[in-house]
Amino acid sequence: WRPSLLHKVVSVPPSSDKQFNPTERPPTILPAARSTLHARYSTRDWHHANMVQLKGSEASRYRAGRLNADSMRLMQNKDQLTYQMQDDSRRNLGERISNIDFWRSELIYELECLLKEIQALEIAKKRLECAADEMEGPLKVALECLYHREKRKGIDLVHDDVEKNLIKEVDVFKDCQEILTKLAQKISQQLGINRDAQHALEQDLSDKNSAHFIDEKCFNLRNTSDSINFYHGVEKADGTISVPSTWAKFSEDNIRCSQHARANSIKLREDAEVGLESTSEEMWNHFISTNLAFNNRIAEVADSKNKLQAQLAKILQEIFQTEDTIMLLERSIKAKEYPLKVAQTRLEGRTKRPNIELCRDAPQFQLVTEVYTIDDTLQTLKQRLQEAHDTLQMLILNKSKLEHEISVKANSFFIDKMCMDVRKVFPSTPRLIGY
Repeated sequence: WRPSLLHKVVSVPPSSDKQFNPTERPPTILPAARSTLHARYSTRDWHHANMVQLKGSEASRYRAGRLNADSMRLMQNKDQLTYQMQDDSRRNLGERISNIDFWRSELIYELECLLKEIQALEIAKKRLECAADEMEGPLKVALECLYHREKRKGIDLVHDDVEKNLIKEVDVFKDCQEILTKLAQKISQQLGINRDAQHALEQDLSDKNSAHFIDEKCFNLRNTSDSINFYHGVEKADGTISVPSTWAKFSEDNIRCSQHARANSIKLREDAEVGLESTSEEMWNHFISTNLAFNNRIAEVADSKNKLQAQLAKILQEIFQTEDTIMLLERSIKAKEYPLKVAQTRLEGRTKRPNIELCRDAPQFQLVTEVYTIDDTLQTLKQRLQEAHDTLQMLILNKSKLEHEISVKANSFFIDKMCMDVRKVFPSTPRLIGY
């Protein structure tokens, strides 16, 4: 930049034959030619040019000073704003890391509780399965006793208390086994739910760990760090899929789901414990009840056998008594014919009453009842008479039948004693509750 005045002063048009060269020495003006020269500017112009030059320089210096001062203030303000924004970002990152630490600790605690609950639930499932398998032995013993008792003969094939208890015992064992199996199936389903909750917690915890590592790395970045670089346009890309409220709610929902699963697991474990204890107690009660019925039945069979042997000696006396009974029954049947005739004759006579007199009165009811009663009595007496005849015919063969019955009782006695020997082995209570 050159002032215009100076430019006008020094910009002398070059001669036609030679260019002006500032490095060359100006030509010497000879005294003879000095009269041809004249002054180009006046002193006033010279002072004015100097004054303009100074004023322009002063104005330029003033503007440059203001620009420098404003620039310094601007740089200080922007530096302060930049440092403040960087501090705010670092503080927000620190708060975010604290939030992540909080939820991560909550997830870790819940995950540990859930893992312990899963382990306890698996132990309960194994106990249920072991208890259900342990019931196979007593169930087979009860069925074997029923099969052995089918070998009883004759009248001893009776649906007695022992058989009732054995059938009930089989049903109870099957019901207990079914209860424990269903509880084990429920626990299997709950274990699947617990593992889903565990997977959600582990995935959330893994994401929290990754986010914590990234945010901590960002938190530790400084202006002097080596890993910083320009990523133009990254501020325009928004790949976020949650806000702080939904972010916190996601972990809260995972924890709540895990807590709900743990509560259900605890209830199932309590149900399993109650089921194991109740089924064990019920099985022992039925086992003791069946053994008591066996002992009573063995005593009854032994007593019956002794009575049959005593009865064998009274066969002849029973024959005479049966003949007397037949004679008395025939006399009684004969005696009932006349009252029946009287009642029927009265009814037949009353059917001849005229018109409205055919009344279903008390005598009519009484006569009808009398006829039915006497007829029923006759049928009963005749049936009893036939039985007496049959009994008389059978008394001759009763000795052999008694001997046969005695052998039957001995067979039943042997079978029940054998069943009692088989039933001596029964699982202990710890084994019945899955240990």
